[in-house]
Amino acid sequence: MHIKLLTLYTQKRLFLRKLYIEMQKKVNQEKDYKIRLGITHGDFNGVSYEVIIKSLSDNRILDFFTPIVYGLSRVMSYNRKNLNLHDFNFNTIKDSSLIRNSKINLINLNEEETRIEYGKSNKIAGKYAHLALERAVEDIKNNKINAIVTAPINKENIQSEEFVFPGHTEFFANEFESANYLMLMVSDKLKIGTITGHIPLEDVAATLSEELILSKINVLENSLKVDFGIDKPKIAILGLNPHAGENGNIGIEEKSIIRPAILAAKKNGTLVFGPFAADGFFANEYTKYDAVLAMYHDQGLIPFKTIAFNNGVNYTAGLPYVRTSPAHGTAYDKAGKNIASPDSFRSAMYLAVDIIKNRAKHQDMNSNPLGYNLLKDYSRLPEGQENGKSIGEKSFPEEKLL
Repeated sequence: MHIKLLTLYTQKRLFLRKLYIEMQKKVNQEKDYKIRLGITHGDFNGVSYEVIIKSLSDNRILDFFTPIVYGLSRVMSYNRKNLNLHDFNFNTIKDSSLIRNSKINLINLNEEETRIEYGKSNKIAGKYAHLALERAVEDIKNNKINAIVTAPINKENIQSEEFVFPGHTEFFANEFESANYLMLMVSDKLKIGTITGHIPLEDVAATLSEELILSKINVLENSLKVDFGIDKPKIAILGLNPHAGENGNIGIEEKSIIRPAILAAKKNGTLVFGPFAADGFFANEYTKYDAVLAMYHDQGLIPFKTIAFNNGVNYTAGLPYVRTSPAHGTAYDKAGKNIASPDSFRSAMYLAVDIIKNRAKHQDMNSNPLGYNLLKDYSRLPEGQENGKSIGEKSFPEEKLL
């Protein structure tokens, strides 16, 4: 009997020793691991290089992630000179196999001289904007980078036989084969997604359906939980018509489509409310909710950019990979003048890193942190032994969060 107890005691000590070693190994791996952030250069005749360089000019940012810019080295050097930031250095490489951690890396898309025409749209800029996206998508699928931050593109000059999408959101959804996704605008004050995306206003009502609204609610709820760490998110839904239809007197979509979708979501346990009249909702009502769903693009983006233009971020929820972008466009009117603010682009980088960490934390909390079957190992120990707990993650500094 004593020998059996001694054997069990020895097994317990050996297992706990193994558990401790595995936990320390995981902590050390997390400490040494550096997130790799892919950055596509967008339209180089806009403000993209200016906001990228300004955002990366403080070397302390390299403590949090390794940036990999998909762009043109000659264009980067030209903009560095134009911004009078001669101390800004970057490591030019031909592909992701040569990435150096704790350095600003630039994967050079072409060695040839490229003419820069600030403030003008041309097909060459669109061509290289698309090429940058293709290279970044290839690398993230092959686990060479962890997230993609996209500088603004021109949605007209990027169009070609290979790129036939209204914008970034639809492009990534197609590349990652994601049928259920959501354009979600994010700031520290407001999160707002759109049920319909880049479509003409005249097509919005016909596009709306109970199934579509319910699908977007589900994507948003899951993203708020997994990507933003909100356990029980409260979601507000806006109406389509003025005054949310006035009980069918100014349109029937609220009664026939939107309310049934809300009721179906509530039956699934989602904390969803509405539909609210959009005209008065953004006076202060929006502050009571974790996120808002608008029926169409401008209904959501006009209030968002009014409230949070300077540090707002465009995030594509529902994708298997993290993709963010600044809330502004190419800003041709500011290009080449050294007056563009990097705040929104910097926020897009920080949000991408934060979501990566939140996803990892969520996975740790809902799976085995040691990578093998703990229950099988514990089955050999005396009854009543507690299961191991996941290891806490190093959090991103509060001042860097959105």
